[in-house]
Amino acid sequence: MSTERAATRRHLAAAVTAVLAVTLGTLVAAPATAAPTSAAASAEQQAEQQAEQQAAVPYPVGASAVAAAGTTGFLTRGSYEKPELRWTRYADGTSTVLSSTSDYGVDGTGSDVVVVGDAPAPFEFRVVKLHDMATGAAPVEIDLGALGATYVKAVSPTSVLAQVAKDDGTAELHLVAKNGDAVTDHEVTGLPADARDFFTNAPALNGAALVGYATGPADTETGGRAVVDITTGAAIETYGTPEPGYLSAPLTLSATHVAWTDYSAGDVSVVAVERSTGKEQRISLGHPEEFHVNLVGNWVTYAAPSKLTDGWEPPLQAVTAKNLTTGATVELMDYMSSAAPGPDGSLLVRGGTVAQGEGLYRLSVGEGAAPTAELVASTGEPTALTYLGAQVPSVIDFDRDREVELRWRMSRLNATVHLKLTHQQTGRTLFRTMVLDRESSGQWTFDDQTFGITWQGNLDDFSPTGQSAFNGDYTWEFRAVPRNGIGPELKQAGAFKVVRKPAAHDYSDNGSPDLLARDSSGRLWRVDTNFDTYKNRFTPTHERHEAGYGYQIYNRMESVGDVAGSSAADMVARDKDGVLWLYQGTGSSSSYYPFQSRVRVGGGWQIYDKLTGGSDLTGDGRADLVATDTSGGLYLYKGTGNASAPFAPRVKIGWGWGIYNQLTATGNIAGATAGDLVARDKDGVLWLYLGNGDGTFASRVKIGGGWNAYTHVVGIGDGDKDGRPDLYAYGPNNSSYFYAGTGDWRAPFTTRTPTEVLLGHEGPSYDHVS
Repeated sequence: MSTERAATRRHLAAAVTAVLAVTLGTLVAAPATAAPTSAAASAEQQAEQQAEQQAAVPYPVGASAVAAAGTTGFLTRGSYEKPELRWTRYADGTSTVLSSTSDYGVDGTGSDVVVVGDAPAPFEFRVVKLHDMATGAAPVEIDLGALGATYVKAVSPTSVLAQVAKDDGTAELHLVAKNGDAVTDHEVTGLPADARDFFTNAPALNGAALVGYATGPADTETGGRAVVDITTGAAIETYGTPEPGYLSAPLTLSATHVAWTDYSAGDVSVVAVERSTGKEQRISLGHPEEFHVNLVGNWVTYAAPSKLTDGWEPPLQAVTAKNLTTGATVELMDYMSSAAPGPDGSLLVRGGTVAQGEGLYRLSVGEGAAPTAELVASTGEPTALTYLGAQVPSVIDFDRDREVELRWRMSRLNATVHLKLTHQQTGRTLFRTMVLDRESSGQWTFDDQTFGITWQGNLDDFSPTGQSAFNGDYTWEFRAVPRNGIGPELKQAGAFKVVRKPAAHDYSDNGSPDLLARDSSGRLWRVDTNFDTYKNRFTPTHERHEAGYGYQIYNRMESVGDVAGSSAADMVARDKDGVLWLYQGTGSSSSYYPFQSRVRVGGGWQIYDKLTGGSDLTGDGRADLVATDTSGGLYLYKGTGNASAPFAPRVKIGWGWGIYNQLTATGNIAGATAGDLVARDKDGVLWLYLGNGDGTFASRVKIGGGWNAYTHVVGIGDGDKDGRPDLYAYGPNNSSYFYAGTGDWRAPFTTRTPTEVLLGHEGPSYDHVS
């Protein structure tokens, strides 16, 4: 729907005046107002809207529809849960409850007289009470049942039109009045002899009432419309119709025209007839399921009733007025939900405009013969989709929370929202299109004004295998498009930060473990991982990335966690001459190359046959390194956090470690206070060594056998994002498995699950994994 519907009343009146000379059938829309990209209205427009809303009286809270319109006030219906009838005064907003039960129906008269009957539907009324809300006088009660009659329409504070059924299947239209205790009853003259099924929803105007009826045999019945002079009780104008109409079908009367709806040609049309000449016009409305038609002067208004919160845009949703003389058309309101004809040919409409918001509007013809929509009662709510704020943490700590709710609030949720999260350093994004539908599935919604996502920290897409979100600064932005077409789209933006502590195997600063693998040509590859929560599977997030070349010069490479104090994971590599080198991690999420230039740690490291690092064995918050020599001695190299001298002098902490052919630092897998080790013996049995926190270990605990099936066992850190370190095992013949940590030293790992990490690549096979 065009944003041109957002024009203010003064713009609308000027637009209509300018098009009165346009030829029949030309569509003229109100001029557009600027639609800011970050909100539904500018601050100036919002201030003007608030001032107009404050000038109007409050529309009753909980009222579902307008039921009647008068000179001094209006009547509203309550909800199904609270079915009250309430009259509200224009002057001061005070209100009076006429009924608080659904047992009694109500009918408006286009004046301050409100009719309450003894049945839910007006055509079933047999006893009616006519309440004059302007004077507050005692209601006039008329017992139509005593006359064998049912209600058609009240035409004055003391008289009604009523139908008297006859034994031959026909009926008579009577004018029934009550003066004091005396009741007078006169048949309306000038109607066809076989007329029956009288109905109208048009109030009397200028002493006349428009009534519809059926005629002819039941199997070929036709119908007609008659203008009845209330003073004389005679039909002064009649119009034949090919079909009789329905009790709820719109009929409407003005000083110059009569109009009704016609269903006879398979297409719904408005038939408007000029009373002085009998000239007929037909306006096709297509096939809306329901619509409202009314005459306002020589303009006919029409719209398909809808709700502001509907999830679809019905045809003819905007309240449109067409000039029956010039053919010019203009949209007066963005939508309507209910309407009631008012005094002097005006129309009271419950609905909204983007310019003035939600409430009750009076449509009438002004001095320049142009229709206007005046806000007379306001709910204080916007019609345009309006931003109400964000519930997005300024800092998201994924070490603390496995998932976080990102929420936003709008005035209504019948919108399609295009959400985008962007990592500022890399430009990597997450997109999600959310078709909000609170009334059916409720997906993406938290309450009637709040929508959002539950974010587990993935990027690329919202599938569980998307790349884990990088640490750092993010922006969020969304574009919300109203699904019912009412008002302009809404745009908003904001920012937040993602943080995590440095992880032992995180080289891309996104919290997920990276595996380093060297192929037989000496190229080093980095593979980022994530965890598929739906399949419960440890997975690679994308194709591998080359992390360097020439690494064939090393006979030992180990990921050792952050030993250099840069808050990023590091690697050490020993060359064939026994020199140990430090590759300090860059911690850059925007670079494929995870390391800075190498720094020499020292020589003599050829005496060790096993190296492992990454666990904090001393409880000082820094990762340490352990090594075993060929005699089985175990040595601790405490991390210093100094890149130029990353390890303190060695301290011997154990003997007899020659029985093992692989050591793996795992971090704190057993739920104690310090980092741990696992060691595999020559028979393939894996043993757990719980760290004591002072560089020593408790007695070993057997984990299980069969671990000689793997060439590499890697303590990758937290791979499944449950806060506990896990293991990865790689072996020949494309064997690749994930072992989730349990936090229980008696059974520290769950049953293995296969994974595609390090599999499926082309080129040389891997000879080293860390």
